[in-house]
Amino acid sequence: MIEIKKQSLSESFSIYFDKRMFRILLLGAISGFPWVLIGSSLSLWLKEEGLSRSTIGWAGLIFAVYAFNYLWAPLIDRLQIPILTKKLGHRKSWIVLMQITILICLAIWSLINPTENLALLITIGLIIAIASATQDITVDALRIEQIGENENKSMAAGAAMAVVGWWSGYKLGGVIALFTAEYFENIGIIKYWQTTFLILGIVVILMNIGLMFIHEPILTDRQSKQKETDSLIENKFGSKNIMTGLAAWISGTLAGPIISFFKKNGFSIAVGILSFVFLFKIGEAFLGRMSIVFYKEIGFSKGDIAIYSKTLGWVTTVIFTLLGGLFVIRSGVLKAMFLAGILMAATNLLFTVLAWSGKSELLFAVAVIFDDIAAAFATVAFVAFISLLVDRTYTATQYALLASIGTAGRTTLASSSGALVDWLNGDWGTFFILTAIMVIPSLICLWFIKDKLNLRE
Repeated sequence: MIEIKKQSLSESFSIYFDKRMFRILLLGAISGFPWVLIGSSLSLWLKEEGLSRSTIGWAGLIFAVYAFNYLWAPLIDRLQIPILTKKLGHRKSWIVLMQITILICLAIWSLINPTENLALLITIGLIIAIASATQDITVDALRIEQIGENENKSMAAGAAMAVVGWWSGYKLGGVIALFTAEYFENIGIIKYWQTTFLILGIVVILMNIGLMFIHEPILTDRQSKQKETDSLIENKFGSKNIMTGLAAWISGTLAGPIISFFKKNGFSIAVGILSFVFLFKIGEAFLGRMSIVFYKEIGFSKGDIAIYSKTLGWVTTVIFTLLGGLFVIRSGVLKAMFLAGILMAATNLLFTVLAWSGKSELLFAVAVIFDDIAAAFATVAFVAFISLLVDRTYTATQYALLASIGTAGRTTLASSSGALVDWLNGDWGTFFILTAIMVIPSLICLWFIKDKLNLRE
């Protein structure tokens, strides 16, 4: 009988010092930063221009593109960008192209007056969201491909570092945005948000410089397997010519990843996975979409929000994401998913206490800390969960499919968050109770499929 020695805590933690983890950290930051632009920065900009809660909530519909990026993910897996791909690599070339697009959009935003050009402003925000969602496809693929297919513990650690990076890009980007906007406002710059977006453009440039130091593995096996799929499809047509070759390429590109996913898991389990992924973070999204509006209405300044929600929240997120990664490594991703769901529901109720108690810096700090603990734990478990499900032949497409379905629940449904608060006549306490209840259906789905999942744990 072979004795299996369980890793000590220090041995598990040492995985984080693998040099690949620092590359993944930067990739996460690159992925998280654009959410600052179209999330808290855009929401607060519109709020300070006098737009209603409902308008701000519906403006969040631009996030819906994240729910559909799987539609063009197959093209990202296959198409190469002229010149850039040869110079930088397949994945990195796509990231750079999207970062350039975001930079151009920030420059245009710096020239826009929201009250006079709301439609144009939202359109530019939509372009940023599309570029960011496209970037995420290849960032996630490059992150997964940094880790060997059978390195499950490293995959869990990589998921934790990706989440730390994402929240670092989002939280620290938010700190820069809020403090810069407040500084420009205090010194009398009228268009202080427009000027702030130019400063945020510098951050994008710095991230691109860091990207140049990330190694991109060349996976020739992926390309050969994709060509095998094309050949199998072309053989079904009974003849080989330019038209059948094109039809086979299109069919293999679009249908191959989906067929592979359902074949690997079976139809009923695949549907269960998709249902769980769709529902899991809806409550968190409802809370997140309206949180900065709630903070403002209850009486906190941009500086207060930057300190408590962004800076303090970032520190908490980093610590508990790493601890969450250790929990996933040592206890398994399924246990982590159930615990994360319970934590999310419980911590949302703290905002109910804050809403019914009135402005309190202590309660604000407590609510933000525990909410970030739950969000960090949930995100690292979720990323590890879907990372273990993907087929390396279609890394970008399958991860994008799962991630975007998760985003679909968070964006399409959560866009009504402002309308829900208005329907409740501004009763924030009841609103936060409802967000806590929203996690329950996803945990029911996970319970029914938990024993049949193929997670290679």
